[in-house]
Amino acid sequence: MTMKSTKATGISRRRLLATASAGAALAVSPFRINIVHADEGTIKVGFPVPLTGPYGTEAQDQVRAAEVAIAEFNEGGGLNGRKAELLVRDDKLNPGEAATRTLELIEKDKVSFIVGSLSASVQLAVNNVTKERKVIYNSISQSDVINEAKDFSKYTFHEALNPHITAGAVGRYAFQKFGKKVAFLTADYAYGHEMVRGFQRAGKPFGIETLVDIRHPIGTTDFSALLPRIQALKPDILCISNFGRDQQISLKQATDFGMKKSMKIIAPVLLFTGRLAAGAQAFEGVIGGTSYYWGIEDKVASAKAFNDRFRKMHDGKVPSDYGALGYGGVMTLLMGAKKAGTLDADKVIEAVEALKYDYYKGPEYYRKCDHQAVQSVLIIESKSKPEKGPADVFNVLTVEEPNEANLRTCEELGHKA
Repeated sequence: MTMKSTKATGISRRRLLATASAGAALAVSPFRINIVHADEGTIKVGFPVPLTGPYGTEAQDQVRAAEVAIAEFNEGGGLNGRKAELLVRDDKLNPGEAATRTLELIEKDKVSFIVGSLSASVQLAVNNVTKERKVIYNSISQSDVINEAKDFSKYTFHEALNPHITAGAVGRYAFQKFGKKVAFLTADYAYGHEMVRGFQRAGKPFGIETLVDIRHPIGTTDFSALLPRIQALKPDILCISNFGRDQQISLKQATDFGMKKSMKIIAPVLLFTGRLAAGAQAFEGVIGGTSYYWGIEDKVASAKAFNDRFRKMHDGKVPSDYGALGYGGVMTLLMGAKKAGTLDADKVIEAVEALKYDYYKGPEYYRKCDHQAVQSVLIIESKSKPEKGPADVFNVLTVEEPNEANLRTCEELGHKA
């Protein structure tokens, strides 16, 4: 069916290691900062993330979890006795700022690896710098444009899930249960568009009908002119294809409009931090996907080990979904270097490509053609009443196990067969 598309107008840080020359770049960080000179023998991991701005909460948790990876690697002996350190920079969710900070990390701080990002455009800006400088970069942003051949290089890895994987998993679960008439409320940028594409592709075998795709600018605070248009169409399912505060606000207002009484609301990604911030009422009954939820520790041994290390380092807190990506993104590169026995980029790449790992959530590996992490997707539903404390906010309904068939094909991404 032809889609109708319309547009709406309109840590507590333990340590943050950095060289003195980069101190000015860290002035905006919300963390307590200790400026120290790194030993020449340390393995430096650059970590540009948006500490300030709308995704600051998620970025701060990424830093906390990356610290856990650094500590674990060091406690395990490092690379032939060489310890690692984390150099955090605030990219301010701005591509230009991210490129500048990344270049400084490479040229001034001499990092061996870059891990980070929390948006499609920022990850591409970072990737442009790293591939030109031949430095390995592991993106922890859930956008799959970086997997496409035009942007990919052998130095590029993608630990995060992407919208095609998450939306597809949620769609395959929801469309067979809740109906075929679907409306979309979509953030009007690459990530939002990718979510819709993933939902629609997953919906083809179920014969879904797209009633409308209403697109809104990032940072929209009032959806009152948009939601009645969706209600009038009487969809079976409303796909909220946005992120962060946009998701929190749109879900709260959809709840206020009584939309949950007549349709099922789903989202490609439900954020742990977003659910905590917005509260139970806005998210109640909403189904979505996630790469990680701390509650799987009862069934997944690596999750329990990761959670316990995180709790020990960070005052009993549990890691968020995006935090887990920070841990995984750093750990895979460090363990690849350890396996290779060197920091030589080509040898580390070969070692990371060969990894079959289970560091925090179950089995994973990187697909050869695009270095996408092939991994599970958790289908979750928000709880109305936590049972195990305030962090107990989701029920895990099912797990879609790792399967390359659920990814966009290498050929579709432009890679040679």
